[in-house]
Amino acid sequence: MTFTDELAPVADPVWDAILDHPMVRQLGDGSLDTEPFEYWVKQDYVYLVDYARVFAYGAATAPDLETMGTFADLLDSTIDTEMDLHRAYAAEFGITESELEATTASPTTRAYTDFLVRVAATGTFGDLVAVLLPCMWGFNETGLRLAADGMPDDDRYAEWIRTYSGEEFTELTTWCKELMDEVAAGAGEEARDRFRDLFYTSARYEYRFWDAAWRQEDWEL
Repeated sequence: MTFTDELAPVADPVWDAILDHPMVRQLGDGSLDTEPFEYWVKQDYVYLVDYARVFAYGAATAPDLETMGTFADLLDSTIDTEMDLHRAYAAEFGITESELEATTASPTTRAYTDFLVRVAATGTFGDLVAVLLPCMWGFNETGLRLAADGMPDDDRYAEWIRTYSGEEFTELTTWCKELMDEVAAGAGEEARDRFRDLFYTSARYEYRFWDAAWRQEDWEL
């Protein structure tokens, strides 16, 4: 049994909770009001900035040149491709580039990204992979399950599902899971327990990110 197989009992209840959240259910059937999703798009743009920083740390701490190159490619594609695509996608909801740039991170977004960057900066390479994996696995699992139920009539929501259920993102998720398995295979039980705890925290933040968008969470002060 691989380490990610061992993570399944930890991960599956979180993925189930995400799929059962009204934000995601309505995204899947196309009935979601645009306001919470516009909030999600803006917060995800903020998230991507620090997501890219995690890739930078991954390139810096990778144990071999091949893995270093993959993280460097992910950093480049996030900054130079994915964020451009995100701007174009946001425009479909009437969100301008200046609005994206002016977005203040919500309490949940700030907590999640601070957690990711702190672990990437101060932890081991395995710790970094453990907190990164839910970002990919969670979105891929959500996209695949929603796609299996059929595409919504709203093309903007259908595009989200196609992106995260698609071959390219599925291959990226598989790569990250295999990397986690490889790192965990050479780690002791204490490190594997730490990877599991870090993974679970990151996965729970994935759920909270959806919930914050649904509630359109804001700072009270």
